[in-house]
Amino acid sequence: MFILMVVIFVLGYTAIALEHPLKVDKAASALLIGTLCWVAYIMDAESILNMGFSMSWKEFQALYPGSVGLEGMRHFIVDYEIIHHIGEIAEILFFLLAAMTIVEVIDQHQGFKVITDKINTTHKIKLLWLLSILTFFMSALLDNLTTTIVMVALLRKLVSDKETRWFFASMVVLAANAGGAWSPIGDVTTIMLWIGGQITALKIITGVFLPSLVCLTVPLIVLSFTMKGYVVRPQIDLSEKEFTTPSERMLMLALGVGGLLFVPVFKTLTHLPPYMGMLFSLGVIWVVSEIIHKDKPDEIKNRLKITAVIRKVDTPTVLFFLGILSAVAALQSAGQLALMSQFLDENLGNVNFIAISIGLLSSVVDNVPLVAGAMGMYPISDPGTTGYLANFVQDGVFWEFLAYTAGTGGSILIIGSAAGVAAMGLEKIDFIWYLKKISWLALLGYLAGAGVYMLEFAH
Repeated sequence: MFILMVVIFVLGYTAIALEHPLKVDKAASALLIGTLCWVAYIMDAESILNMGFSMSWKEFQALYPGSVGLEGMRHFIVDYEIIHHIGEIAEILFFLLAAMTIVEVIDQHQGFKVITDKINTTHKIKLLWLLSILTFFMSALLDNLTTTIVMVALLRKLVSDKETRWFFASMVVLAANAGGAWSPIGDVTTIMLWIGGQITALKIITGVFLPSLVCLTVPLIVLSFTMKGYVVRPQIDLSEKEFTTPSERMLMLALGVGGLLFVPVFKTLTHLPPYMGMLFSLGVIWVVSEIIHKDKPDEIKNRLKITAVIRKVDTPTVLFFLGILSAVAALQSAGQLALMSQFLDENLGNVNFIAISIGLLSSVVDNVPLVAGAMGMYPISDPGTTGYLANFVQDGVFWEFLAYTAGTGGSILIIGSAAGVAAMGLEKIDFIWYLKKISWLALLGYLAGAGVYMLEFAH
């Protein structure tokens, strides 16, 4: 069963990677492996735990010396491990659910229109730089998936030619992933590391901002010498109905972005988990929304009230994270991740090489389980730890570099990140086209940024 758990995970992961040809939503595959891994674990608990690879079982026995035999092992899995892991997973899910709702509220109130109406240029290079830098910073404030969705929607209003729009959308993916890597709320993986205590908000910003910026600017500089001409804008539909006033758009944009930015402040002031700050921000926006729409016609209420907006939130994505994080938790509890950690340490032996390898792998495999796996493989070292394990203290070199590599490595292939998958789905970008036109630029930027981070650390 120990090996069967890995087989279940690999097969399920293959189904997730082949979501489009199989026509099975990745959330369904994730939920299956999330439950089946735990089923296989508890069905053969005695054999698996007696192998001695489970660190958490050893810790449990130290706390409760009387826990022996099959009953004790089942108690450990059901009443200790699952409860412990579901608590950690719930923090991430509540954070994501609240954040996605806030962004959807801004979008439904056309808050992003305040930004998009300011863009006038049609020069390809100027527009590319402008959109990429805008995406880079928006991604840090919102998240890379949401920013990509917003920017692709914007591109449809700015670029009419399909292939040109593909190129711009692909660069948006690079910019969104680079921008999300240096912010504690910019990417699901940095959210996971931040909530898990591996990184702190200020240190991830100061440590990873420059490598992330280099990761984006290197491809942009290359394109500045190769791309020429002007974009053709599509015809504007003057009949499109507006449901909000300019003041309401500005108010919701300010409240939404302000609420997202308030979360790190909330955590610093209260020492409560970040998801509580996000829920607080959502609560404030909800109350304001109820007040400003209370006397409006039902047609507007049914579109703009939070009870209507929340139905548009991408629930399958939340369920995908629940499934995949549950599966990784099972592998962590049973000990497979400890074995993987030992293998990497023995064969690579260098935290930089390990982090870069994880980043390259994230272009093929979703970065969420990779980072979840790394978090399970490498416990946070105690402050003041010296030697090799010092790399794994809070804000240690490994965790910061992992945030960069896992966040930006996914850009190398269009299926390697949530932002890439979103752009691919929205614009029907061809996988082979992306591989030929964009992958080498993404790899160049990724390696340049990694080099900058290693130079920073060496200095």
